[in-house]
Amino acid sequence: MSNRKSIYYWKCDRPSAFGTLNTDGISDDDILSIRQSLMQLLTRHFNSPDFNLLPGGGQGNHLTFKAESKAGTYFIKVENGPEHDNYMEVEAHVLDLVRETGVPTPEVYKVDSSRKEVPYSYQFLQYFNDSDLNRLNKTGDINLIHIAGEIGRNIARWQSVQPKGFGPFDPEVLKKTGILKGFHDSYTSYFHLNLDKHLLFLTSNGILSEIECEEIQQVVQANHYLLHNVEKGCLVHKDLALWNILGTRNEIKAFIDWDDTVSGDPTDDLSLLACFHSGAILDAAINGYAAVRTLPQNFFPRFWLHLLRNMIVKAVIRVGGGYFDRTSEFFLIGSKDSGMSLKEITRQRIYAAIEGLAANKEELQL
Repeated sequence: MSNRKSIYYWKCDRPSAFGTLNTDGISDDDILSIRQSLMQLLTRHFNSPDFNLLPGGGQGNHLTFKAESKAGTYFIKVENGPEHDNYMEVEAHVLDLVRETGVPTPEVYKVDSSRKEVPYSYQFLQYFNDSDLNRLNKTGDINLIHIAGEIGRNIARWQSVQPKGFGPFDPEVLKKTGILKGFHDSYTSYFHLNLDKHLLFLTSNGILSEIECEEIQQVVQANHYLLHNVEKGCLVHKDLALWNILGTRNEIKAFIDWDDTVSGDPTDDLSLLACFHSGAILDAAINGYAAVRTLPQNFFPRFWLHLLRNMIVKAVIRVGGGYFDRTSEFFLIGSKDSGMSLKEITRQRIYAAIEGLAANKEELQL
């Protein structure tokens, strides 16, 4: 069983990174075996023999299913990667903690990362018959300014969860004590984890020049004091985007996919929104946040620094996953855009963060 102590972000740092789905390389017989064992698990847990398993429509790093029966409809996540990752129980615990703060998340009916009964980890979750907000955004059927304000309010609410330590959480500590504890004792050590490796990957693949990487390292060093000032972490979703929010044109029904959650900086999740959206959307999110919780000291420098770190990670994932070769049908690319435009946006956001730090900007011109 692997842990995430050496992981800054799972999707680019895990040993089998850049497999877009854990269906890669799996035979039809293996899929059939997973489906059969899931049916047995569902029947036993819900005491219902009439389940029908359908594709779940997931776009991430898990197998997903929709399970229908007279007992109800449920969403199923399966982690079958070669690392034998055991983070699903951490995610389930976080979902419960976040829901206690008043933020809507799916209820977890069963979770098991032991792989003792079946050779994979799994979750049985509450099913929502709602679209992810990214689909609504691509069709224009969303009041995004209003939704952004609601996202900001909810970020502020879940930040009342303040775990011990920093970075990804230790599943063994959670299992033994019931407490969330990050693997790292300082935020600085987590922030810098694998940064040099990520920058080398981007230069090797022609996304950044060596001079640009030196510029990034210099601007991070110049703002290093901001990392030392993070004495206590707060809960960070770490993959906050519209495709991880379910809802309608004007309402958020659930924040989902907390499988990258960490203990970190309060500006981190807001900066993640800036990886994708305009200044007007970010202003609405920040105002929503400020209506619930006071903005942290040095908000804008910390915001730009975390946008830079997150965009470096996004760039690594996009290169490794071949995202720049995709079309507008891909969930990350706008309805009228292309993979090449995504590449341009990626570089633009990296430089927006650098310029924001260098000029101490307090205006979000994105």
